[in-house]
Amino acid sequence: PVLAPQHSAAQWSGMASSPPTAEMAAASVGATLNINVGILGHVDSGKTSLSRALSSTASTNAFDKNPQSKERGITLDLGFSSFLTSLPAQLAGGAYSQMQVTLVDCPGHASLIRTIIGGAQIIDLMLLVIDVTKGIQTQTAECLVIGEILNDTLIVVLNKTDMLPEAGREEKLSKMKARIRKTLAATKFADAPMVAIAARPGGAESAASDASGGAAAVGVSALVDELKARVALPERRHDGPLHFAIDHCFPIKGQGTVLTGTVLSGSLKIGQEIEFPELKQTRKIKSMQMFRKPVQSATQGDRLGVCVTQLDAKALERGIACTPGYISTVSCALVAVRHIRFFKTACKTGAKFHVTVGHATVMGTATFFGPPGAAAAEAERQAAVEGKDEAARKAAQAARALAVARAPLPTSFADGGEHLYQEELDTAAPDQWCVLQLEQPVACALPATAICSHLETDHNLNACRIAFYGKLVRSLAPDEVPKLRVFKRKRKEGQVERLHDDHTLICKNLFRPGTDMTPFFGMEVQVGESGPVGRIDSTFGKTKFKVAFPSSLEPGVLADACKGARIYLNYKRFVFDTEKRMIQH
Repeated sequence: PVLAPQHSAAQWSGMASSPPTAEMAAASVGATLNINVGILGHVDSGKTSLSRALSSTASTNAFDKNPQSKERGITLDLGFSSFLTSLPAQLAGGAYSQMQVTLVDCPGHASLIRTIIGGAQIIDLMLLVIDVTKGIQTQTAECLVIGEILNDTLIVVLNKTDMLPEAGREEKLSKMKARIRKTLAATKFADAPMVAIAARPGGAESAASDASGGAAAVGVSALVDELKARVALPERRHDGPLHFAIDHCFPIKGQGTVLTGTVLSGSLKIGQEIEFPELKQTRKIKSMQMFRKPVQSATQGDRLGVCVTQLDAKALERGIACTPGYISTVSCALVAVRHIRFFKTACKTGAKFHVTVGHATVMGTATFFGPPGAAAAEAERQAAVEGKDEAARKAAQAARALAVARAPLPTSFADGGEHLYQEELDTAAPDQWCVLQLEQPVACALPATAICSHLETDHNLNACRIAFYGKLVRSLAPDEVPKLRVFKRKRKEGQVERLHDDHTLICKNLFRPGTDMTPFFGMEVQVGESGPVGRIDSTFGKTKFKVAFPSSLEPGVLADACKGARIYLNYKRFVFDTEKRMIQH
């Protein structure tokens, strides 16, 4: 559940009627570049301590202020805070005069993975926090997987260096860096920088016993320098439809309902009408704040709170606000997909997965398919490693998996083409698709990222629960699904009983007793794997049938071919075809 923080009307009073001030103008669009930085890692790795050490301004839900978080001693929801800094050299001379870094403190507990995924989808850069005394743990690895899917820039933060004995600290730190670098080598973050810090020297006990809150953090300035060096200018556009990702929603007495979130596209301003597609309602913006400062407008990438009136805060915990008519709900989608190579269980067609799109997680069922030549390509891959020793085979497979993981997802789908149905997602093929049927509709702007998991897996097991991810290319209406030409190859096998004449065979055991053979009349069958091809002509008795061959077949050929032979009926059936037709050509 989303944890509702406590808020007062004083935090929001007077905004709607206040004229813009110089301070407000400085915080508006065009002066301050906002960069959203996600802080992810295993539970108790020190993420919130790092957020506190970095931040100068906190939202009302930052630093585990919620009573439940304080009681349990862990982060239970997304926390937001920020700090201002000068523009890095590579961004100087443009439209911005300073940079605001918004920190998205994600929970680390395994049971809150949906919240982590939702938080990771609104960031520009990721800090992966690792407890240097423990190294990479289960949720560290899952956060790394999420980062690979959603982000291109990573900084590894080695926290709690003060917990290493001073004697030999550098040596232990060096060994830990080497181990982490080995893990990163199998990801797109192979060259990610590492920064060693102590966000809260002495830990919680030291902070509790010291009236000033404990010793000062160590290494934070070096981390800020590294962060600034890695920041690239993101594309920030004022035009285009609004897509506002809402992560908290709460009422303020006498003011209205406040929605806090991140602008993913477009812009908004006071007086603008926005739509809530999940609720099918529209409201006008009454006032806005960015980290307690009133603003008149905001654009793509900005983090802010928006106040509207006459909206039930309980009806919308997390969700979307958008330009009216821009975003609709999706119940079934065509998805370009990619297997997560750390997920060790097969992703089966027909299996149920937890599907996370933005902040929403629902159950969904996937039907996987790929190009018709996928089987032949896999055979070629297997032949390429045939004869190699075990180590060489594993190395080749690992290299192939990494190459597939780094390949971009397909962006276009051949509507008229045929695609091969798969019993499971091909882990070694880059061109993979699925039809994803959701049990509950989700609101999203297409194309949208979907992350599919088996969250019911025991999180105490040392296993990745994230199975595959993909891009929702388009929504599918019920009448569109049968038009997808996804086929299964089918083969029936029977026996030749005897030669009827030079151009006719009597055959049996191709059909079960009682089967109506009429739909099969005229279909081609082949004698053996490479023998002559004829057509099913008619029934012969109750369970047998005649196969007629071309009159051009020379006498004796059929007699020689059918001795002890089997007969094969090969065809394909389109899996979404409601008429279940059998197709041979």
